[in-house]
Amino acid sequence: MSTASRSSAVLAAASVVLATLLAGCAAMKSVTSEVSSYGDWPAGRPAGTYVIERLPSQQNPSPQQQEVEQGAQQALQSAGFTPAPEGAAPDVVVQIGARVTRYDHPPWDDPWWWHPYGGRWIGPGWGPYAWSPRWAGGWRWRTESDYQREVGMLIRDRASGQALYEARARSDGLTAGSPALIAAMFTAALKDFPQSNNQAHDVAVQLP
Repeated sequence: MSTASRSSAVLAAASVVLATLLAGCAAMKSVTSEVSSYGDWPAGRPAGTYVIERLPSQQNPSPQQQEVEQGAQQALQSAGFTPAPEGAAPDVVVQIGARVTRYDHPPWDDPWWWHPYGGRWIGPGWGPYAWSPRWAGGWRWRTESDYQREVGMLIRDRASGQALYEARARSDGLTAGSPALIAAMFTAALKDFPQSNNQAHDVAVQLP
C-alpha cells in the first residue's frame, strides 16, 4: 500500500472513531423519561396564554420551587404556550409538581452483596466500571442509592375550570438530578401535546 493510501485509510478510520465518540457524547447529554398523557385537547384550539397556579403556601417561592417553575415554563413555551401578560386573564391555568424519591439498599436486600458466612467469587463486570475477577471475603456493603424522579402537569381552562390536559414523566438514576434534568423531563411530558397517549412510552430529550 502506498504512503498516500495508508494516510487516507488512517484518516478514514479516525473519522469513524470521532463520529462514534461524538455520538456517545450526544447520548450522554440526553435524558430518557417514561411519559404518559391524558385528556382531549379541543380540536383547533391554540395553546394560548398561561399562568402557573401557586398554592397559598407557595406565594413566596423557594429557590427550588423557582427552578421547577422555570423548567415547566420552558416546556410550556416549547409546546406553543406563552406567558400571560401581567394583569391579563390567561387562557389556561397550569398546576405543576415534581418530586425525587431516594431508595437506599440495605445489604440484606440483595444476596449478591451480603455474605456473612465467608467469602465468595466475584466474576468480571461490564461497562466502564468493570472489575477484575477476584475472591472476596467477609462483609460487602452496597452503598449507592437509586433515585426516581417524577414531574407532572395539569392544564385547566381558566374560564370553566375544566381539566384539558394532564402529562407525567418519570426517570430513574443514581443521582437526584439537576434543574436542567427536571426541565428536560417537563419537555418530555409535553412532547405529544396536543395529542395524548396514556400508554407509558419513552421520550428522550437533549440536555443543554
